[in-house]
Amino acid sequence: MLQVKKLKLFYRLLLPVAMLIFTIILGTAGYIVIEGFGFLEALYMTVITISTVGFTEVRPLSETGRVFTIILILVNLGLFTYYVTLLTRFFSDGEFTKLYKQIKMENSIQQLHQHVIICGFGRNGKESAHILHNNKIPFVVLEEKNEQEKDMDFDVPYFMKGDATKDEVLLEAGIKNARALITTLPVDADNLFVVLTAKQLNPQIKVISRASQDSSVKKLKIAGADNVIMPDKIGGAHMATLVMLPDVVEMLSIMGTQNNPHFRVAEIHCNKNISLGELDLWSKTNCTLLGIKNPDNHYTINPDAAYQLNAGERLIVMGSDEQIENAKKLL
Repeated sequence: MLQVKKLKLFYRLLLPVAMLIFTIILGTAGYIVIEGFGFLEALYMTVITISTVGFTEVRPLSETGRVFTIILILVNLGLFTYYVTLLTRFFSDGEFTKLYKQIKMENSIQQLHQHVIICGFGRNGKESAHILHNNKIPFVVLEEKNEQEKDMDFDVPYFMKGDATKDEVLLEAGIKNARALITTLPVDADNLFVVLTAKQLNPQIKVISRASQDSSVKKLKIAGADNVIMPDKIGGAHMATLVMLPDVVEMLSIMGTQNNPHFRVAEIHCNKNISLGELDLWSKTNCTLLGIKNPDNHYTINPDAAYQLNAGERLIVMGSDEQIENAKKLL
């Protein structure tokens, strides 16, 4: 896709030059055949004719040669008008700038690492992008139907038009180097296809998919989705929980979406076998331990000091960047 755009730009810029060279070759050949001029004489006649400088002819022309010269001048005038129109339109309409920016952006995407790909830029896609932007996580948006909105509340530096179900589009979005993919397409079948394609291109990538139907959840997980989200269900559950525990829900929402050097929630990989009491995480780092996830995907919330940590488990902690780095060194 990127190569096609580069070729398109190259073709548009070189087309007038190629047509001019073709005219010179045609004129030179015509004078050689019609007037019997040598190559240099024929080339000289062609150049002074199409440039309309009005120098003296190499030799007096025959009637056929004069007719050929007239045709050559008219053709050149037509081509010159076409050159000017083509180049003026290409540059003044902003087509060149737009194409150049697109190529530059897609080259930049190939340099990204550990970024997130968002497929679909509807309500869910925009909200995902907003959260990633606030947390300074680089992301690439793939949108097939709609153009990028100009009145966004946040900056979207990487916005690609394309079908996320196609291998070449995901490769252009840098899926080989991406950390995660979020697919929020409105049709479950399209999300299923995106999940399959993404996992085929990068088996290690974390895939989060939207689902509209209950029956799609299992299929998406079988296809390789690490998490499947049903926005309607989550929205309803969130509203009901706000009735019961409004402050708790708001607090958890802030913890989950607000990351800065002074506070963030993070995962830490454990590389040693030790009890939490011996580890004494709070005293040594001031990090707060929220829970532990073992290799079987079982969560232990608020574990006590007797809990025995094993290598391979993940600790969910909250604290500042400095505190979290100290905890990582400890583990």
